[in-house]
Amino acid sequence: MKKLFLFMAMALVSFGTFAKTMVVLGDSYSAHRDVIPQGYASYYPVFYSSTGVQTVDQMWYSLVANKMKYTLGSINAWSGSTICNTGYGGQDFSNQSFISRIDKLGKADVILILGGTNDAWANSPIGNYKYASWTKEDLATFRPAMAYLLDGLRKKYPSAGIFFILNNDLKDEINESVKTVCKEYKVPVVELKDIEKEAGHPTLTGMKQIADQVVKVVKRHK
Repeated sequence: MKKLFLFMAMALVSFGTFAKTMVVLGDSYSAHRDVIPQGYASYYPVFYSSTGVQTVDQMWYSLVANKMKYTLGSINAWSGSTICNTGYGGQDFSNQSFISRIDKLGKADVILILGGTNDAWANSPIGNYKYASWTKEDLATFRPAMAYLLDGLRKKYPSAGIFFILNNDLKDEINESVKTVCKEYKVPVVELKDIEKEAGHPTLTGMKQIADQVVKVVKRHK
């Protein structure tokens, strides 16, 4: 009996050891008030629209984690945040941008980035492709910031699987930039298609659609 108990305990430990931890770096599409860091601006649950999304287990990343049997780690998401350091109205977003949060993800075996939407909506400057020696001025623009983000994540998490989720209905300049920079760093891109939204944000159905499309690409690169 003791041997059986010991075997079961070891099996449980082994399962926990091999369960991958998935983290999210995002904006309002990922910002549920119950899981994002304290002080960050949340979006879900939304009481002034009919998205239907209320609980954390209805968020796209919870659905992905369940389908892939991942442990859900940190959800580092801030409503309204841009990848680069320039936000709405040309404001300095360096205290909340994606690139300011590279070191705040904790343990990560799989990193899912869902961003670029606010850069598009805020008309953040695009800038030029640049893959090293970034200046403060460079990081105020989208293309260099994208490269800085992926370069930083590759260096901090060399063994992690990194995926970029590209929202649908963004302008061509953003789409092209994301694909070009991701190709440089060999980061797979999940190009979202036909996502149901309310006020520009995923509904309950939209969350499921995102999860399904993410899982399809992640499985392809396992």
